[in-house]
Amino acid sequence: MTVSAATVLSLCAPAASADTVGGVIAWGKQDYGITVPPPNVLSGVSAVSAGSTTVLVLQSGAVFAWGANNWGANVIPADAKSGVGQISSGWGHELALKNGKVIAWGNNWYGQTTLPASVSSGVIAISTSNLHSLALKQGGQVVSWGTRTDVPAAAQSGVTAISAGGDHNLVLKNGGVLAWGNNAYGQATVPAGLSSGVTAISAGFNHSLALKDGRVYAWGRDNYHQTDVPDAALSGVAGIDAGSNHNLAFKTNGDIIAWGSDFVTESEPVTCGPVFAVSAGDNDSFVLKENVNAPC
Repeated sequence: MTVSAATVLSLCAPAASADTVGGVIAWGKQDYGITVPPPNVLSGVSAVSAGSTTVLVLQSGAVFAWGANNWGANVIPADAKSGVGQISSGWGHELALKNGKVIAWGNNWYGQTTLPASVSSGVIAISTSNLHSLALKQGGQVVSWGTRTDVPAAAQSGVTAISAGGDHNLVLKNGGVLAWGNNAYGQATVPAGLSSGVTAISAGFNHSLALKDGRVYAWGRDNYHQTDVPDAALSGVAGIDAGSNHNLAFKTNGDIIAWGSDFVTESEPVTCGPVFAVSAGDNDSFVLKENVNAPC
């Protein structure tokens, strides 16, 4: 096993806009063919979400999945084949958001797909992890189900973003990070300076990320240097995603940054930018690029 320093692949070009579609490029573990994107996801994809064994993408409002089909994770419900706005892939269980309603399927060992009645309408964001899930309602109320159902009073209103970690959660409220849950490695102890101005959050298995003024902040478990933020991620970052033990980020010019564990090259990108979305899974990595065949 090796631990990589940050890997940065650069191409000086503008980052794609939020409504841009492109193709999936993947690297890392080969289990279940997860890092071999099917031909139909090499274009027309607007979002990608890597779970432990299954990957979801969104194409013109329809969800598509590949990887392991344990518990029927790859069998997309009829409701999720059109009109979907968001996706989130977990540990053999999957979520989609359609017209304010959460759709769930796959593994239900811990109640991950047994949805609370409150998420049947008025939901504006979803996030899932290994054994639990979060939803954000209009008005900023967080709902949690699965192995972790607790939501602190501070997260009952005014929340604007959510991220479910291994056994902890991050949310944004008034630009500040709130965290709760397992804190064995300090992953729920928010560093000073992140009480305002934060624009993005992402919870990994035992570590956490935040984005403020284009700079990545990381805290929690550091056994694979996943919280050692590289110089390239200290400015100009546009998006972040925390995986199990590694992280991905992309810069405003579309550069890819990867750091943390590198068991099976998950921190060694196989392409250069510009990319417009990243998703870090369990020892695998995924990016969206407007033209997957564009030379570096």
